[in-house]
Amino acid sequence: MRNWFRSTIGGLPRLYWYLWTGMLINRVGGFVALVLSLYLTSDRNVALPVAGLVVGVYGIGGIAGVLLGGVLADRWGRRPTLLLAHFGAVAVLVGLTFARPIPAIAVLAALLGLMHSMPGPAFVAAIVDVTPTDDRSRAFNLQFWAFNLGMAVASVLAGALAEVSFTLLFAVDASATLLTALLILWKVRETRPTPPARPARRTAQKSSGGLHTALTDRAYMLFVGLSLLLAILSMQTSTILPLAITGDGLRPSVYGAVVAYAALLIVIGQLFVPRLIDRWRKGTSLAIANVFLGLGFAAVSLADGVLGYLVAATVWTVGSMIAAPPNAAVIAELSPAELRGRYQSVFYLTFPAASFIAPAAGGVSLQYLGDWHWIVCGALGLVAAAGHLLIQPARERRVAQQLEAERFAVPVAG
Repeated sequence: MRNWFRSTIGGLPRLYWYLWTGMLINRVGGFVALVLSLYLTSDRNVALPVAGLVVGVYGIGGIAGVLLGGVLADRWGRRPTLLLAHFGAVAVLVGLTFARPIPAIAVLAALLGLMHSMPGPAFVAAIVDVTPTDDRSRAFNLQFWAFNLGMAVASVLAGALAEVSFTLLFAVDASATLLTALLILWKVRETRPTPPARPARRTAQKSSGGLHTALTDRAYMLFVGLSLLLAILSMQTSTILPLAITGDGLRPSVYGAVVAYAALLIVIGQLFVPRLIDRWRKGTSLAIANVFLGLGFAAVSLADGVLGYLVAATVWTVGSMIAAPPNAAVIAELSPAELRGRYQSVFYLTFPAASFIAPAAGGVSLQYLGDWHWIVCGALGLVAAAGHLLIQPARERRVAQQLEAERFAVPVAG
């Protein structure tokens, strides 16, 4: 047990744990977005189409927040970006508590989406800044674990608080966000690296620029494209899977049980993943992860009862757990030190993109293909797996060059 603890948790920088704690607190309290539509329809008596539009505006704000957060993390620094996002979110949550006109709520929802999405690139960039290369896989594994643990707790709290008072719900969310902001203000110093020194001049010139640098980075965009396939597969659980379960004549509560079971597997098993995959090349890990994801969703085509769906969930959840650490580590490796925030923001765009593609294409696919939709998902997993194996040699050569350049970058004192 001592060896497991040391290899899984021990040895990470103290600053990493402050960031990790802030993410966990913020995620546990970040449940307003989960019940925004319920608040609008049950407490504000808003029609369903209008409620859907307001929630959609929150998503649009999230897209803008991802891009803005990446740019500010590189220009202003990680710490100022995190403080702006969290203190800004507190102000918006207070505003939502007292807002009554629907247009005002819509504006505040867009701002909340903006503030909620801004910290993502800055958090991850700061983790990369302070964590040694060899420890990043463990660091991101723990981050993924904290995210899922926080989401599980947030879902339970959201349902309980919504039954008591939406005002209380907003207040608790704002308090958790404020607590995260104060922790960052107190314990998190600036981590943004200085520009590379003279010996890395050629690399620095190549990587200097804005978002277009990431968007025109061929090696990075190939990886982002494959990550989009993974995100589309993962998004099946929250978009198309409920339709399949109810289509088999099962109660909606079965869907909730399957999702809760998958989350429980991650909370229990994620901490053991690093020891399993540390000896594998990252591209190989991602290929195996995508195979599991594909097989898990393909297995849905055979499921017609609770047991079948639980077996399928077990397989795809194993894939999700294997994918998390190497996926984040590769993004960190491919990102030039002075553009980490921007590179992270480009990657984070895969989530809203998948949130649109998965239900839009999946609904049509399920209607016309039936259970063959899940076979197509399985094939997508195999395509993504093959893609990771094909790009692995060139990506590893690029990473070696990137690591050599980063030797000349030093953290900013702060």
